[in-house]
Amino acid sequence: MALSIQRPDLGGPFPAHLAVIMDGNGRWAQKQGFKRVFGHEKGVKAVRTIVTECARMGVESLTLYAFSVENWKRPEHEIRFLMGMLERFLIDERSTLMENDVRLRGLGRLDDLPEGALRELRCTENLTASNTGMLLRLALSYGSRTELGDALQRYGAAVLAGHEDPKLANEETLRRYLYDAHTPDPDLLIRTAGELRLSNFLLWQSSYTELYVTETCWPDFGREDLLAALRAYASRNRKFGGLNTPAPAGGA
Repeated sequence: MALSIQRPDLGGPFPAHLAVIMDGNGRWAQKQGFKRVFGHEKGVKAVRTIVTECARMGVESLTLYAFSVENWKRPEHEIRFLMGMLERFLIDERSTLMENDVRLRGLGRLDDLPEGALRELRCTENLTASNTGMLLRLALSYGSRTELGDALQRYGAAVLAGHEDPKLANEETLRRYLYDAHTPDPDLLIRTAGELRLSNFLLWQSSYTELYVTETCWPDFGREDLLAALRAYASRNRKFGGLNTPAPAGGA
C-alpha cells in the first residue's frame, strides 16, 4: 500500500495510487438517444481529462479498467470498434502523455489484443518509458481471477525449476508473479455509474483500498467529480485493521 501524501487544500491525505472502473459509457449513450459506441467515444475524452488532471495534481499511479477479459464476450462489431478506438487513442494521446510527463504501461493478457492495438501499445510504452511523472496503467484484457491463475502458473513453473521453495511462500511471493509486481496497491478505487461491485478488478491488490462510488456515468466524469472523490478520501481514517490509527503520512 502506497503512503498517502498530505494535501491540506483537500482536507487531508491524497492518494498516491488511484484506480478507476470506468463504467456507464453504453448507458450514457442510450439515455442520450445514441448508439452505445458513441458513449465509448465520449468516454475517451473523459480519459484525457482525468489523466491530465491526475498528472497535474501529483497522483503517482493511475490504473484505468479499460477492457476486461469478460468484455471479449461482447458482440464482435462492438469489440472491433473498441479495439480500433484503443489503437487510435494510443496514437493520438502520445503528445498529451509526453506533455504531462506520463509513463504508460499495459496491464493484463496483452497478447490477446489485436496486432494493431498491441503494436501501438508497445510503441507508446517505449515512447513514454523515460518519463518521470505519473504512471498510467491501462488494464486491457484484464481480469483479477485470471491474473491470480496466471501468477500461480508462473510460480508453479518456478518451483519445478528449483527457483522457489514452496515452504517459504507468503503473500509477497505471490505479488512477485502478478502482472505488475512493483506498483503499490491502490489507495482509492473510484467506480462510476453507481454499480456496487469490483467486477473482477484488482481483487488481490484492493484488500485495503478505499472505495468511492458515484452515480455519474464515465463520459460525464470530470474534474469536479474527481475532486469530490479526493475530498471523500481525505476525510476517511484508514485503520488497516488496527484500532483508529491513521496510516503514516508522507510520499510514497
